[in-house]
Amino acid sequence: MKIFSCTGLLITGILSCLGVQAQNVILFVGDGMGISTITAARIYAGQQAGQPGEEYSLAFEHFPNLALVKTYNFDAQVPDSAGTISAMLTGQKTRMGVLGVNHSVARGDCERALKHELPTLFELAEEGGFATGVVTNTRITHATPAGAYAHTPDRDWEDNTLVPQAALTLGCRDIARQLIEFGHGDGLDVILGGGRSNFFPVGVKDAEHPDKAGRRTDGRNLVEEWLADGGDRHYVWNQQQFAEFTPGKNKQLMGLFEPSHLNFEVDRGKDVAGEPSLAEMTGLAISQLQQRGQPFLLLVEGGRIDHAHHFGNAYRALTDTVALSAAVAQALSQVDSAQTLIIVTADHSHTLTISGYPQRGNPILGKVKGPGPVPGMENPPYTTLGYANGPGYKDRYPDLRQVDTTAPDYRQIAAVPLQIETHAGEDVAAFATGPGAHGVRGVMEQNALFDVMRRVLFDTQDHP
Repeated sequence: MKIFSCTGLLITGILSCLGVQAQNVILFVGDGMGISTITAARIYAGQQAGQPGEEYSLAFEHFPNLALVKTYNFDAQVPDSAGTISAMLTGQKTRMGVLGVNHSVARGDCERALKHELPTLFELAEEGGFATGVVTNTRITHATPAGAYAHTPDRDWEDNTLVPQAALTLGCRDIARQLIEFGHGDGLDVILGGGRSNFFPVGVKDAEHPDKAGRRTDGRNLVEEWLADGGDRHYVWNQQQFAEFTPGKNKQLMGLFEPSHLNFEVDRGKDVAGEPSLAEMTGLAISQLQQRGQPFLLLVEGGRIDHAHHFGNAYRALTDTVALSAAVAQALSQVDSAQTLIIVTADHSHTLTISGYPQRGNPILGKVKGPGPVPGMENPPYTTLGYANGPGYKDRYPDLRQVDTTAPDYRQIAAVPLQIETHAGEDVAAFATGPGAHGVRGVMEQNALFDVMRRVLFDTQDHP
C-alpha cells in the first residue's frame, strides 16, 4: 500500500513518501585547475597566511575521497572545456568544442546536433523536481556553465550573431536563448555569472558600462523574457542589488554582473558597480536553493583560473584558485555534510610547472635561490613557476635580478612561443565528501563522475 500511494510522484515526492531524505549535489569545477595549480595555490595561500606554505591545505584538500580523472575528449588527447563538462554532466565523452551532443556530431554540424542531443544532469534534476543552480565568474554562456543547459555543435554560439544563418534556419539556437528557453521543470532556479551583452539587443546600452551595448540582432531582450515567463523571478546586475536580494521559497534569481566575464578576484575591487565574489555567489545560491524546500543540484565554476593561465599569468591563476577554495569553504559552512555530496575537480590542466630547487618557504611566485655560481658563468635567477608554452616566451632569457616576479601582472617565462598558453593533458584530481563520495576513487574516466552524482540524486540505495 505504501509503494502504491507513492506512484505518480516526482522523484523528490517519491523519496519523501517512502521516508527517504533526498540528497543534494554540489559540483565545483576549477577550470584549468591542474595538480600543479593546486600545489602552487596551496603554497601561495599558506604564505599569505604567514606560513612557509608547503604544509598548508586548501578547503577541499581535507576531503576523504580522492581520484585521478582522465580528461581526454573523444577526438582529442588534450581536451577543451566544452567536451569535458559535457562528459561530467551527460555521462558520455564527446568532441572538442561541442556541448550536450554525442560524439557523432562534428563541430558546427547543426543538423546532426539536433538529432543527437544528450540529456544533462540538470535537465534530469529539473524534471525530477529538484532545485537547480549554476554559478560562475565567467559568462554564463561560456562552455562550463552552458554545459548544464545547452545543446550545440559549437561552444562559441553564445548569442545569435555568432550562429551561422544556415544553422539558424535549420533550428539551432544560440546558447543564451537556450538558457532562457530551458524547458525542463520550472527552469534553473539560480543563475549567477557574467555575459549580459549576450542577452540584450543591439542599441541597449549596458547599465554599468555605457560605452558597451547588447549584441543581439534579433531584437530580443532575453532578460525581460525570462522575468516575464512566470513565477517570482528577480534579476540583479550589481553588488548592491545582489546584497539586497532575500531568498524565498518560490523565488528564482538571475544575476549578470558584467557584459562579459567577471573580474579576476584581485581586480574585483576596481569594478564600477561592484560584483560579488565567487564565495558570496555560492553562499547566496545555496541559501536560495535551500529555501526552495527541495533537494538541489548546484554547479559552481571558478572559470578565470583558466583565463589567467592562458595569459601566462600565474599570480591571477593562483589567487582565483584560492577564491575557489573560499567558495568551497562557504558551501561547507552552509550544508549538512551528511546530506550533500560535494565534488571539487577540474575540467583539464594547464602547462604550469614547478621546478628548480627552491628552499622551503621561498615565495612560490618568486625566484629560485640556487646553490651559487656555476664555474665559468654567472648563475642567473629564474622563477619557480613557468609554462611549457605561451605569451611569456623570450628569445633570450631575461635578467630577472631587478624584476618583481611576484607582481600581479608578471607573466612567467614560457618555453615555446604561443600567443595564448594551452591546456595540458595529464589527469586532474577530484576530491569528494558526503553521501556517495566513495564513488570518487582510483583512476576514473571523467564521464564516470556523472554516474556518481546521478546515483546520489536518484537512486534510493545511496540514501540512508
